[in-house]
Amino acid sequence: MPPKRKRKGGSQDTSSKKVKQNEQENMSSMQKYFKSALNCVDMPSNKDQAFSNKRCESFFHKYADSNLSLIGPHGVEKLCQDLEVQPEDIVMLVLSWKLGAENMGWYKLAEWKTGMTSIECDNISKLKNKIPSLRGLLKDPSSFKKIFRYAFDFARDKEQKSLDIDTGKAMLQLLLESWHLVADFIQFLNQSRYKIINRDQWNSLLEFIKTVDTADFSGYDDEGAWPVMLDEFVEWHKEKSTMS
Repeated sequence: MPPKRKRKGGSQDTSSKKVKQNEQENMSSMQKYFKSALNCVDMPSNKDQAFSNKRCESFFHKYADSNLSLIGPHGVEKLCQDLEVQPEDIVMLVLSWKLGAENMGWYKLAEWKTGMTSIECDNISKLKNKIPSLRGLLKDPSSFKKIFRYAFDFARDKEQKSLDIDTGKAMLQLLLESWHLVADFIQFLNQSRYKIINRDQWNSLLEFIKTVDTADFSGYDDEGAWPVMLDEFVEWHKEKSTMS
């Protein structure tokens, strides 16, 4: 019989098996490593997730009246509690402006979805985190002017073209808290003949504060185009200062 020949490639087969075994061991080690790493990483919470229209609508219905597709005064109060702010906090006015809300104390679903989409908030955590940036808008002159003008229509009775004087005074104290003469202006209104504030008077007051040095009213032109209300305020304040 011819001598048996050695099988070729025996060592190669053994080497191949060892390579595959090492690859499997390495793969197993990598899988264990990444699995362990993933367990150590906090998964994104709801507040970090991308904006969702569905979550936004659910967010709305959390505060909406059960019989209406509206968030009413009770819902707004609950929202304020969850945000840990008072209903009269000016940041709620800024939020209403962002939502484009037409009526004080009421939010429509369409307003909510449009506004919350613009600020990318679909839950209370996101909205709560957004509060500082909403407040920051009050420091931007362009945004503040828009908010100031928005407040007139937001606060007025929609059946009236003007703002009743008591509501107007309350809104001015809220918006012009940093103006050093706001208390004097409210005092002037209290003793004046005015029962309403019209749009021109409202808008002009902000321009008056921005352009006139109210420390001594230098540069104020009583022959200018200012509303009579402001002429009377300047005259009243000068007389008051003279008497004191």
